[in-house]
Amino acid sequence: MGNNNVKIFIGIIGLLILGTIAAVLLQSNSTPPGPGKYDTFATCLKDKGAVFYGAWWCPHCQAQKKAFGSSAKYLPYVECSTADATGQLQVCTDQKIQSYPTWKLADGTIIPDDSPDGAGVKLETLAAKTGCVLPQ
Repeated sequence: MGNNNVKIFIGIIGLLILGTIAAVLLQSNSTPPGPGKYDTFATCLKDKGAVFYGAWWCPHCQAQKKAFGSSAKYLPYVECSTADATGQLQVCTDQKIQSYPTWKLADGTIIPDDSPDGAGVKLETLAAKTGCVLPQ
């Protein structure tokens, strides 16, 4: 083999090694996470007809979502704010939502933020009002 052929051979081996390392790293990062702690609870709230009304700019609404962790994606959330944050969308006006976050139950009961630290409605309150089981 000539000197150039050796360099090409070593280059190909190096690329194969890098490709293998990249494939292993991508595979380990693509492993889907397990279910969230509150997946079943959030799904139950939705199934029972509870609705979470909030606004994208509302820190208490963000705290409410954060309380559900990765299970927040299952929440029956309705955005109430206009994109410019200067008004309320008609869907929330029709439901008589006056503050954020607010939960409305299937029977019409309205539950405003009851957390002493402004973190939204307590999960225990939602469990008690809906009969959904709150995981420990």
